[in-house]
Amino acid sequence: MLYDNSTFALAQTHFEGQALMPDTSMLNDPHQPHDHSECVSGALESAEHLCERAGVRFTALRKRVLELVWASHKPLGAYDILDTLARADGRRAAPPTVYRALDFLLEQGLVHRIASLNAFIGCPSPEHSHQGQFLICKQCHIAIELDRDAIRRAIADSADAAGFQIESETVEITGVCAQCQAAA
Repeated sequence: MLYDNSTFALAQTHFEGQALMPDTSMLNDPHQPHDHSECVSGALESAEHLCERAGVRFTALRKRVLELVWASHKPLGAYDILDTLARADGRRAAPPTVYRALDFLLEQGLVHRIASLNAFIGCPSPEHSHQGQFLICKQCHIAIELDRDAIRRAIADSADAAGFQIESETVEITGVCAQCQAAA
């Protein structure tokens, strides 16, 4: 589901002398053919290691839900997961079961929730705790995670200056990706 940031050729954009964000013109295009099975297998392998290290159970259902979340670069809703489990796997999982699996994956940092879409996307860097920032194409629904310290710092600094205590952070930027712009 999520763009693998490790495949990006990142160029830095500067503002007032500070590197802020990658120049998205240099990002690999998620629409371009690639061996997506490597995205999925890498996410599952990483999840197994992280869960083992944390001493938590990575059950077959949790693994399958994570696999489905990583099935494309588009956020996936819980009911889409339920539908796929029923259709493709023949499982009649109840919604609370899938939500518990998603909650587990969120707690372990293996997925992010895209609040505006009420959907989930795999995290390409679950080894470090972070709040993701996302570029979401309103036409094809691709989501690209921007895991940028500069964005987090700007939010934290602005909140501090306002005397505001942050409890959670969600940055979701909607627009049109390069592929959809070119197709228009």
